[in-house]
Amino acid sequence: MNIPPSPAAGTEAAGTALASSAMIALGATAIEVRPAMQFETLEQQREASLFGMWIFLATELMIFGGLLTAYAVYRSEYPAEFKAGSEHLNLLIGAINTVVLLTSSLTMALAVRAAQTGLQKRTVWLLLVTAALGAVFMGFKAVEYYTDYKANLMPGFAFSPQEWTAQGLSPEHVQMFLILYYFMTILHAIHLTLGIALLLAIAHLAHRGRYSPANYGGVEISGLYWHFIDIVWLFLLPLLYLVATRTSWQ
Repeated sequence: MNIPPSPAAGTEAAGTALASSAMIALGATAIEVRPAMQFETLEQQREASLFGMWIFLATELMIFGGLLTAYAVYRSEYPAEFKAGSEHLNLLIGAINTVVLLTSSLTMALAVRAAQTGLQKRTVWLLLVTAALGAVFMGFKAVEYYTDYKANLMPGFAFSPQEWTAQGLSPEHVQMFLILYYFMTILHAIHLTLGIALLLAIAHLAHRGRYSPANYGGVEISGLYWHFIDIVWLFLLPLLYLVATRTSWQ
């Protein structure tokens, strides 16, 4: 006598099939990846994680948006001082760092694609390369801060009001530009440092076989955060380093 399978048995079979689809081959071993207890499937977990990251990035956008708005207001009030302050920044290092971050965006996108297609080793290496490029950015930024200090462009540590007064400029307003410059670039550097740490952690998990075509949400989410950091820099570069560019071309 044939007994039809019960609904519970069908559910169990479906769950087994889902878990099997999330198995990640690592030589002779395999790691079974299951969704967290509050999620029914890995896809649901991925979508919830993406939504959470977008909410987080929205709050970060409000922080940087407020700073950029303050910068725009003060720049309109004191254009001469902001122009003079911008002319003293190291545009060469700013340009190099822009190329470095744009390259890191490419490697990050390739890492996400590698995770989607199950290329574990390529995912790990691309994540490490992206983190290394972030470290290169931080190295150049440290050099730039040092040159700013040597050039007396660091209010509270190395700043000569007489130099600006001799040019008919207000030292206080020049300091306002420099304070905004340091505040925004240091805040960006903090986010970048956190991003580097995140990528190293994700690379470690990828090396252990945590991600697969069925479960690559961690790589994708870290990619969103990294691209956000890059986009913020693309706003900071023209506002801080290219303030005087148009005037010099006239």
